[in-house]
Amino acid sequence: MATAVSRGVKEFVFEWEGKDRNGKQVRGETRAAGENQVQASLRRQGVFPTKIKKRRMRGGKSIKPKDIAIFTRQLATMMKAGVPLLQAFDIVGRGNANASVTKLLNDVRMDVETGSSLSAAFRKFPLHFDSLYCNLVEAGEAAGILEALLDRLATYMEKTEAIKSKIKSALMYPISVIVVAFIVVSVIMIFVIPAFKEVFSSFGADLPAPTLLVIAISEFFVSYWWLIFGGIGGGLYFFMQAWKRNERVQQVMDRLLLKAPVFGVLIEKSCIARWTRTLATMFAAGVPLVEALDSVGGASGNSVYADATERIQQEVSVGTSLTAAMTNAKVFPSMVLQMCAIGEESGSIDHMLGKAADFYEEEVDDMVAGLSSLMEPIIIVFLGGLIGGIVIAMYLPIFKLGQVV
Repeated sequence: MATAVSRGVKEFVFEWEGKDRNGKQVRGETRAAGENQVQASLRRQGVFPTKIKKRRMRGGKSIKPKDIAIFTRQLATMMKAGVPLLQAFDIVGRGNANASVTKLLNDVRMDVETGSSLSAAFRKFPLHFDSLYCNLVEAGEAAGILEALLDRLATYMEKTEAIKSKIKSALMYPISVIVVAFIVVSVIMIFVIPAFKEVFSSFGADLPAPTLLVIAISEFFVSYWWLIFGGIGGGLYFFMQAWKRNERVQQVMDRLLLKAPVFGVLIEKSCIARWTRTLATMFAAGVPLVEALDSVGGASGNSVYADATERIQQEVSVGTSLTAAMTNAKVFPSMVLQMCAIGEESGSIDHMLGKAADFYEEEVDDMVAGLSSLMEPIIIVFLGGLIGGIVIAMYLPIFKLGQVV
């Protein structure tokens, strides 16, 4: 679940305390570029800040989306069982092993206890409760079905986290193998090949071309190992930071990922599953379509679908049907468009989009299972060819010497 933030500007988390229009003491946290921006934002909300402090990064466990999903499920279960809201917060907070989550829940509980609505208390912590989360909670409070909406929200978050986990597991396997292969080859080049070079120098004969190539690569590794490791490590770090912070880099990488062989189809299906699941959840909660689309684009996790969602929202706001707007975006498969059209005609868009999400989530499951079995022989061949090629190149002079003898 993505949080809408200003791209290209470095932002910090500020903790603040103040008083509202009724003189009630309130506090919370806000992400902003500077203290002046926090003051202006709070004054627009009718809060007069008395203390604003930039939050320092502390050690310990950070709060992950999975933690919020577990909290949401626990809160929904207890509210369905009839446990009062404040008591439910106490139970969840005391039972959580992560101290950061406990502190967060205590802060939310204090705001609710002083009279704030649950959605308003959540909105003070945008790092952990994004607009989609807060909008659904607000809709549940307004309609008097908060426990049902929390249950739906917990289901949505669990499915979203499951898809993210599957994608990461599918990508992690080949990446980890490549890293291990690089380390093994580096050790061979730096420590093993020079020993062979000393042996071959005593032969006094011309070495085969593959052997000379491997020795040249080894000499480069020995002479510039610091440059190789530093360049790769630094390059990856700056690339990941640019990918995370620069909007232009994000757009380029998101497009490239969707076009990547094999994995591109997997990422596309996961984006469609999250997009349809998010819109179905928001629409079922009674959130108007145009407002629901505000949160859908970011939740897809890909800037291509985020941009497409903005165009869809603009067209829907002027009277275009959702199906027509999605067709004009040209990023959705025909099955999703057909199910959306059926949903519009029957008045059950949320149900049909939920069915589409179920279908694509199953497709992601099947693809991850298939990729796991497909990648194993490919990786074995890759590693065998790489290490075997180096071994053969180094033993060619010995074979040649044996033939002469």
